[in-house]
Amino acid sequence: MIEVRHGGLEQPAVIALLQQHFDSMLAHSPPGTCHFLDLSGLATPEVTFLTAWEGETLLGCGALKAIGADHGEVKSMRTADAALRRGVAATLLAAIVDSARAKGMARLSLETGSGEPFAAAVALYLRHGFAWCEPFGEYEATPFNRFMTRTI
Repeated sequence: MIEVRHGGLEQPAVIALLQQHFDSMLAHSPPGTCHFLDLSGLATPEVTFLTAWEGETLLGCGALKAIGADHGEVKSMRTADAALRRGVAATLLAAIVDSARAKGMARLSLETGSGEPFAAAVALYLRHGFAWCEPFGEYEATPFNRFMTRTI
């Protein structure tokens, strides 16, 4: 059973998973095209950071960043390699949607990379009602990123 918890940025397993996420983003995207939040960015008041666990085993993480009164952004979605294809990302995404609704948000958006390394993430978001959109916030379109949004 997957348990979603709030917080956990101080835990070594979470820090290691986020470092893996950061390294992967940098390895699959040209310099200057990665827009992930580092640990200090994930610890800000406008970010709700969530982790998924099975007992004491970390399965994944994700975050919701408030970018407007009724608009949130999905950030830092990552599933541990050993937990892939077990519904972890879908569970975290549902928790992010629930959190956004509880905060009075009406829209969720995200920025992701392009190409094969990001195909599974794109498929997940499409299955959960996200559709392609123009850049939002301070993002600019490049050949290496894509933007998605959905109402909630």
